[in-house]
Amino acid sequence: MQSNDPTTPGEAQASGGQGGSAQAELEALKARIAELEASNGELRDTVLREKAEIENQRRRLHRDVEQARRFANEKLLNELLPVYDGLESGLQVEGGDVASMREGIALTLKSLLKVAENNGLVQVDPVGQPLDPEKHHAVSMVDAPGAAPNTVVNVLQKGYVLNDRLLRPALVAVAKD
Repeated sequence: MQSNDPTTPGEAQASGGQGGSAQAELEALKARIAELEASNGELRDTVLREKAEIENQRRRLHRDVEQARRFANEKLLNELLPVYDGLESGLQVEGGDVASMREGIALTLKSLLKVAENNGLVQVDPVGQPLDPEKHHAVSMVDAPGAAPNTVVNVLQKGYVLNDRLLRPALVAVAKD
């Protein structure tokens, strides 16, 4: 009996061999796909964890900045409390002479200036110095015998510099030419 199958027994064996090889290659590819999917899943989990960690750090940083902003002047205010106490005590004194009151006010001012200085505030009191338009605001020119022209002869309002930055210029009167 003749079969209608055109392949010969040798060819059938060869094609069976190819089928096995293709099957092995298919299994290897499936294994590789599973391995890549697992790796992809691990990478996805890592990215999600990192994203959550960054978000947590952002929240912590925002909270820390907010706390720092709210309490930035705590040290300054703590240093000002003795000045406040001194002024309050001075107001409670009944009677007393003007000289002792002036002395108490002078001590309180000295204490206040020390606190300001400790926090970077420096007074600009330019009497006898040449006019510096960067730090002084001339509001008048006066006759001042013996003073050099454009020299500050009177300070109407002291100026202040905070950490090398002008906070308020001194209002001054200068000698005429």
